[in-house]
Amino acid sequence: MRNPRAGGMLGMCVRAGERLGTRPGVPRAAARGKPPMPFRRGQLDYFVAVVEEGQFTRAASRLHVAQPALSKAIAQLEAELGVKLLKRHARGVTLTPAGEQFYEKARLAVAAASEAMQTAESLTRVQEGTIEFGFIGAPPGLDSPAPLEAFARAHPQIDIRYRELPFPSASTASWLAEVDVAVCHVPPPDPGVWAQPLRLESRVVLAPSRHALAGRRQLSVAEVLDETFISLHPSVEPDWAGFWSLDDHRGAAPRAVTADHAGSPQEVLASLSVRNAITTVPASVAAILANVLSRVAAIPLSDAAPAAIMLVGRQDRRNPLVVALLAFARTYRSSVEPELRLPLLGDARSDSLSPRVRR
Repeated sequence: MRNPRAGGMLGMCVRAGERLGTRPGVPRAAARGKPPMPFRRGQLDYFVAVVEEGQFTRAASRLHVAQPALSKAIAQLEAELGVKLLKRHARGVTLTPAGEQFYEKARLAVAAASEAMQTAESLTRVQEGTIEFGFIGAPPGLDSPAPLEAFARAHPQIDIRYRELPFPSASTASWLAEVDVAVCHVPPPDPGVWAQPLRLESRVVLAPSRHALAGRRQLSVAEVLDETFISLHPSVEPDWAGFWSLDDHRGAAPRAVTADHAGSPQEVLASLSVRNAITTVPASVAAILANVLSRVAAIPLSDAAPAAIMLVGRQDRRNPLVVALLAFARTYRSSVEPELRLPLLGDARSDSLSPRVRR
């Protein structure tokens, strides 16, 4: 059996379990005359998810497992450690004092293992000639087909694979962990993330067709500041979320928001379909939605500050394929839109995403 005092994050978690035993350095199972049982990485993933979500139902949904299976796995983990980690109650779960100690080590272990796996996957993509390209909402092939087609002709050896991302939350580097590059409105600052400007886009109001503003051809910011806005999930980065409810013009959050917790563009559209509320999106997204959704109206905002559409990615994923894509994007942008300048965004070729690039 593997020595539980071996190095690494998993060993740290086992040692945390030992400290929770009945005698120093001895897990409770061993103290009762049973050999200590090694727990599995999956159990740590499950435990961390339950703690972060605060209940088994949401954690099971996040992990894509059945709730009974999740409950059983946590019970097995507690039995193997010989200590209660969670208090169950009607509203969910909370950590016991022992669980608080164990969670800190388990969280680090899960994060380290996930980071190692994502790094390995990124290295594999480089060998395969593949870029994992993240986006929010409208697929880039619908949003901006011309530059992508031009890149494919210029670099036939590089394949782009697309992945839809949720709205930014936590750190930007963590949000980008599973992709090599992404396109979005400028995300929250992060020294581990580079950013390259693509274009400025006007903001457009989205409203259900039954809304009082739906028939307007154009709106001003002043006309919509006091409207009810679709509420985004609390985990979405507040400043990024606030940009779409015009907080940058109002100087504060909207006075009225819906009860929704939208964490993705699809959830925003679901809310629009049943609420008498609005939101804003970049013009390119609005153009696509207006063509495919008859029950959603897109109304231009005449005087809102524009959205800064960026290519972003982690500094540690800046591989030769990504460098080729960024070089092509700079050349294409200068040839097609030579008048576009984003002085507030700094030198796009090498900047990390620092506070000065935010609007």
